[in-house]
Amino acid sequence: ISDEDVKKAPFYKPADDSPEMKYLHDRRRALGGYLPSRPTEPPKIEVPKYDEYEKLISRDVGKDISTTMGFARLLERLCKDKLIGQNIVPIVPDESRTFGMEGMFRQVGIYAHTGQLYEPVDSNQLAYYKEAKDGQLLEEGITEAGSMSSFIAAGTAYSEHGVNMIPFFVYYSMFGFQRIGDLVWAACDMRAKGFMIGGTAGRTTLNGEGLQHQDGHSLLNAIAFPQVRAYDPAFHYETAIIIFDGLRRLYQEGETAIYYITVENENYVMPAMPEGAEEGIVKGMYKFSSREAPGSKLRVQLFGSGAILRSALDAQEMLAERYKVSSDVWSVTSYTQLRREAQECRRWNMLHPDQPPRQSYLEKTLAGVEGPFISASDYVQALGEQLTPWIPGDYYVLGTDGMGRSETREALRRHFEVDAESITIATLHRLHAQGKLDASVVAQAIKDLDYDPEKVNPLYA
Repeated sequence: ISDEDVKKAPFYKPADDSPEMKYLHDRRRALGGYLPSRPTEPPKIEVPKYDEYEKLISRDVGKDISTTMGFARLLERLCKDKLIGQNIVPIVPDESRTFGMEGMFRQVGIYAHTGQLYEPVDSNQLAYYKEAKDGQLLEEGITEAGSMSSFIAAGTAYSEHGVNMIPFFVYYSMFGFQRIGDLVWAACDMRAKGFMIGGTAGRTTLNGEGLQHQDGHSLLNAIAFPQVRAYDPAFHYETAIIIFDGLRRLYQEGETAIYYITVENENYVMPAMPEGAEEGIVKGMYKFSSREAPGSKLRVQLFGSGAILRSALDAQEMLAERYKVSSDVWSVTSYTQLRREAQECRRWNMLHPDQPPRQSYLEKTLAGVEGPFISASDYVQALGEQLTPWIPGDYYVLGTDGMGRSETREALRRHFEVDAESITIATLHRLHAQGKLDASVVAQAIKDLDYDPEKVNPLYA
């Protein structure tokens, strides 16, 4: 090509009837046309229902287990499910044994395209590190970015390949949104669907491993991702209800979303599910417990979630027994889902002033409920403060703002002021602020509960 011709950029173009041009046109037709497209009509599949697994869940009632352990058992069973077992893609960056998932090594195997080329050091154990060409579990090594890339590949398979793959990406919750936020955003942009499971979650619940592991803000990070539905369940049945809701909505009804669910590593007694709680678990809150203090005219509302729900329940007993205050405890599974629906109703009402206003689930649930309202979670206060515009009364939020300590759970919860004593003092203080209780009662409670009023503010500690 001469210098003069190069200036004209005479690109080579085969003849229209050449094999090359016929091939290119055939490929574009097979891909749906000449513009890039992403099919949004996914194939629908039948998924199992919660009722079919209720016996498995109810076996844990009355037992000391963690929500992580309950989830791992459920995932193992789902991998064997006749409807969707072959569609599930368990993904773990590094910590399968931490999450109690080593049983899956033998049951479904760890995928390795070359098979097992070595003898693992634990080969004499029942749950040894078994790699196989037909393995189902993706054990990626210490790479959250690589694992999230696998999640994206599986989560978009419904669109790319017409196959519903169901990824469960299980990882240390601290190493999710703040470490691979770009990839989570890309997953949302690509309309990926699946489940992100934030293990060892909660700033005071994973203790003693250093502050780099103590997650108190992944649920706050999740707010920024429109397709992410974030939950902080306290009990195994809550986790299961949320997962089965996600399976139905994503793969049977064809919605596009990512479910982010935190699970903790603290063992405590798992209760039975209150009757009729299913809707509230999915919507974001339901009444878990009521406690009457005989002869009392005082009543408060306590919000708890994750492992800190138990602090709220302990505070409920303390308030009734020692301070004659009746209370209701609400399990708040998702502040973010509650806020999103409430905001959607508020926006609709603004744009339709001539029509009857809509009420959100949160507003309907708390209509006529007597405050004050006290919220406590294992996450920063901003998480609970999302609901402030819609709470029908005095609202006070406790949370885990600050870097923290490498300490025991009890010490951490006192440090961050989310233990039962902190909730009790905050409740009495708000009753005083409403003129329902004398200041001397609050001051005496601080002494009785061995609480240091001059303790350092955890935000700056």
